[in-house]
Amino acid sequence: MKFLSRFVTFALFTLLGALHAAPGSLLPPGWDPKRAGDEILATLVKVTAPPAKGAHDADLVLVGERAYVVEHDNDLKPGHGAGNAQYCVLSVVNVGTMSVEHVVPMAKSAQAFANATLPVGACFVPRIIQLNATTLRCFFACEDQSGKSQSQTWYRDFDLTSLTFAPDIQRVKLKTSDGTFALQPRYFHAAAAKHGFKQPAKAFGLYLLDAFKVIDGRTYLAINNFPAAQNALATLNETRDTIEIIGHYNEPAALRLTESSVNRLPDGTWLAICRAESGDRNYVFTASKDGKSWTKGEPRPFVSNGSNSKPTFDKFNGVYYLGWQEATRITDGHGVGRKIFNIEVSRDGVSWERKYRFESEDSFQYPTFRQHADAIWFTVTQGTGGSTDRIMFSRLEESQPARVVH
Repeated sequence: MKFLSRFVTFALFTLLGALHAAPGSLLPPGWDPKRAGDEILATLVKVTAPPAKGAHDADLVLVGERAYVVEHDNDLKPGHGAGNAQYCVLSVVNVGTMSVEHVVPMAKSAQAFANATLPVGACFVPRIIQLNATTLRCFFACEDQSGKSQSQTWYRDFDLTSLTFAPDIQRVKLKTSDGTFALQPRYFHAAAAKHGFKQPAKAFGLYLLDAFKVIDGRTYLAINNFPAAQNALATLNETRDTIEIIGHYNEPAALRLTESSVNRLPDGTWLAICRAESGDRNYVFTASKDGKSWTKGEPRPFVSNGSNSKPTFDKFNGVYYLGWQEATRITDGHGVGRKIFNIEVSRDGVSWERKYRFESEDSFQYPTFRQHADAIWFTVTQGTGGSTDRIMFSRLEESQPARVVH
């Protein structure tokens, strides 16, 4: 009831403001992004279950009255630096009661399955997609983070009827201009090197980062090798077992671009917002007319003082939602980062307005947003001191076709 009361208050605040919207704006005059963010922060519920002490980077799908959240955890310490102790789980959340009903283990280091045994390594960065009416497909990377062997991305199917995982796992494949291979960093690097990529190859760190977006009937995602600072736009095939590269974007290489989020603008142009590991670490944007050839990444004025953390770039009911981590420290300019996350909205991808500003004494990082049943839901990583020890879940807003006042 507390969640419902808070959400009704926020919805009323939104509706009353919308009745007095400024001409041409998606937001009412006097809209307060921080107040909007605070209302949502008050509704967050914890998904991560004991004995996990560290958690990070969740993904979710919603089916009926439940959200299915995948995350990687560890039982040793906050953060995501626990090496081979990191494992993947799936949690079932009832969106009516806002409670976790089940937590189901997905994969861990050296686990034996019916058809294969994982090598010793971290099970990392899970992603999820609905395969059909009764099945979810869950993806994860298993990697030796010392770089001694090639990491591999796998999938494991989850049955919605029995709430159990299949006994087997399967290798995800990568399709490039050279052929179809196992989804491993060496083949991703070789494909980029043919297009001028000069950074050294890394044997781990290849993830399905920005997954999954259906545009004109095709399923798109951004893939990334984090330690290699390598990025590409790709598609997921109809059988949901092969990633095909469309185009690479890695310039300027000196900024070491990583963890991008991609969407297509109304004029057909692709736009990616990229995290930067070097320079001032503010985000840069790169564009492409065909998804194959991309411009050199440059900052844009509506995103300034960004920090090196994963952005988001979604489209719901004709409105773009672009989220980014701000580097500002909220405790008298001190303390740790990843506590401020902004969301800008736009109808054309050119003119942007600030809709939400999340300022949390705990960290607020790596959110994922999904639309379902006339609402936008999300997961977010949080932790004390800017760390990551839990995944939280809530509703961002009711999802209605946007009205622009002229």
